[in-house]
Amino acid sequence: MILPIVAYGLPVLRKIADDITKDYPGLEKLIADMWETMYASNGVGLAAPQINKPIRLFVVDSAQIFESQEEDEKGEYPDEPGIRETFINAKITTYEGEEWAYSEGCLSIPKVREDVYRPATITMEYLDVNFQPQVKTFNGLTARIIQHEYDHIEGKLFIDYLKPLKRKLLKGKLDDISKGKIRVDYRMVFPK
Repeated sequence: MILPIVAYGLPVLRKIADDITKDYPGLEKLIADMWETMYASNGVGLAAPQINKPIRLFVVDSAQIFESQEEDEKGEYPDEPGIRETFINAKITTYEGEEWAYSEGCLSIPKVREDVYRPATITMEYLDVNFQPQVKTFNGLTARIIQHEYDHIEGKLFIDYLKPLKRKLLKGKLDDISKGKIRVDYRMVFPK
């Protein structure tokens, strides 16, 4: 089932999410719905707070980026061919490498894209979809998408990384999003 995406301005996007256990009600269906919602919204990642669930759960599919690359773009990022993974109760343990800029967007902040600097490599502890403990290191676009989704479960948004002047310039757009004055081709929930 495709779920509505929570828009900028709703408090759930600023809450530090809670860990869950494998007996979280309807977890298997929730994860399936998150994948369906992410793909229907043309996203590469989706965190539970974005569908109004303040829990430490997100899904990432960086493989689709590499599958749709032009021939001259291939080999540009070290994480090719990407991953498709569910992350439960994730915790980034190390950030390493040079910070690099990439134009990020967010399904909860539609039609806003800005360059964000993030570390090149992360190591993370998490539970996979079968609640098996994992410790993995990620880099390239995959690390970036994971950091973006991880921020959602920490109550942060990509716009928090922007310089104050840039945020001030975006204020009108952000206000419009929080008031529902935006057209998107996926379902959204706006602050009342």
